[in-house]
Amino acid sequence: MKSYDYLIVGDGLAGTTLIWHLLPYNKKILWLCDVSKPAASRVAAGIYNPLTGKKLVKTWMADKIFPYAGRFYSRAEELVKERFWHSLNILRPFRNTEEQNTYMALAAEPALTDYIEGISDCAGYQEVLKAKQGALEVKNAGWLDVNRFLDTSAAYFADQVTRIEGEFKDEDLKPGPENVEWRDYQVSRVILCTGDDERQRSWFGWLPFNPVKGQLLEVEMETFPASHIVNQGAFILPVKGSGFKIGATYSWHDIDWETSEDGRQFLQHKVSEFLTAPYRITGQSAGIRPCSKDRRPLIGLHPEFERIGIFNGLGTKGVTLGPYFAEEFAGFLENSKDLSPDVNIDRYFSLYYDHKKSD
Repeated sequence: MKSYDYLIVGDGLAGTTLIWHLLPYNKKILWLCDVSKPAASRVAAGIYNPLTGKKLVKTWMADKIFPYAGRFYSRAEELVKERFWHSLNILRPFRNTEEQNTYMALAAEPALTDYIEGISDCAGYQEVLKAKQGALEVKNAGWLDVNRFLDTSAAYFADQVTRIEGEFKDEDLKPGPENVEWRDYQVSRVILCTGDDERQRSWFGWLPFNPVKGQLLEVEMETFPASHIVNQGAFILPVKGSGFKIGATYSWHDIDWETSEDGRQFLQHKVSEFLTAPYRITGQSAGIRPCSKDRRPLIGLHPEFERIGIFNGLGTKGVTLGPYFAEEFAGFLENSKDLSPDVNIDRYFSLYYDHKKSD
């Protein structure tokens, strides 16, 4: 049988960032990609935003994960000789005077200094936005062109990783004390990075996944500036030329990969609250975000079969969580470094044993 150190299953953000962080260890990697199934990473807008929600709560671990993500993607750009990491400030137009006063007070808080540029008069946007009172401008934000990152990474891996295409089936894994057999291969470890698909599987289906469906609109706007991301309950993301994305919906029901008329109408209604420029819809997409109940990643080794691991649950913030915890997981696998208790799946081992008893 052919021998490898790792079998990585999945070619989305989780699998790709993990491979990037395993490469320096000079391990033999077998990479299984199922191109027949949809992937949330392929439809994600890729926005990274340090301040979220109406109350502008600082993103969990922003002070660590955002700087690391910037260094990681910038280095990856140098290696693959492509650009996919775009720094872009976010404008949050004030809905009313009360919100303006609240946000101006937040702008003065020392803990948020690194993430607030100041109050913008929205110069250049007055003809296309309802923003007469101005907007809060958030810095250290932007977006990742996820598809370009995934595609250029795969090309870069070509002479370092053995990539094969095909379906992964639970029953094909045969774990033993020294290695795991999979088809005609023998590997030291298997790491499953299969996104929402994992909740239907036997190895880690007992984990508390809480998938969230999201939909986006692709639109054309000739008169809208492309100098900021605009966010006021919905976002407008400049992608290329006159192309923009409008998003996103959040649904914990009807979890499927289908776009819907309700989703389109919802996004059009939300954006109509602050957008006055005309636009033309050119496309609509849907994806399932692999979230967990506690909104923390699901990373670690199986409680019974320790040669099988998982890297999942990156949810809505996979662009920044992925690189940071891929680095941490690689150190855990190769150097026995500690894995953060916030993400280690051992916090849920009791669920596995309860599930095993019920079977």
